Amino acid sequence: MGGEIGNSLVEKERLDIALKILSQAKAKGVQVYLPVDTVAADRFSNDANKCICDIKAIPDGWMGLDIGPESEKTNAEVISNSKTILWNGPMGVFEMSNFESGTKSAAFAIAKATKNGTYTLIGGGDSVAAINKFELAGEVSYVSTGGGALLEYIESGTLPGVEAILK
Repeated sequence: MGGEIGNSLVEKERLDIALKILSQAKAKGVQVYLPVDTVAADRFSNDANKCICDIKAIPDGWMGLDIGPESEKTNAEVISNSKTILWNGPMGVFEMSNFESGTKSAAFAIAKATKNGTYTLIGGGDSVAAINKFELAGEVSYVSTGGGALLEYIESGTLPGVEAILK
């Protein structure tokens, strides 16, 4: 989508797929919320120098390791207005305390939404680790360590492992 991402991780071979998904969502009138700011670091370390910057203006040699405060606010608002939430993947490097804020914010917003009647699914090992780190697993509707399988089931209505057993 343009901009500078410094040394942030990117799967260049999947950019076309991502752009196609965004295009299809736009054509169907589906709003996709992407971060607008990031907590960038000069190295992959909890004690790295860090700064908050626009998601499209990460300095050379730096990398985005968490979402920034504006993105946290938007996420919290979207989560609070949702009726169903499937969370598959943390917002940043939540294993490091200096880069856990976005994930922690999302986890607490999801727990609050659950209390208010939203159905919430937490899927995948990293998401489960995050919800457990913040001691919120009992505050959501459903937790599954099988994130990929959960997504595949939602997409296709079947699981290959279950199909193999049934044959």
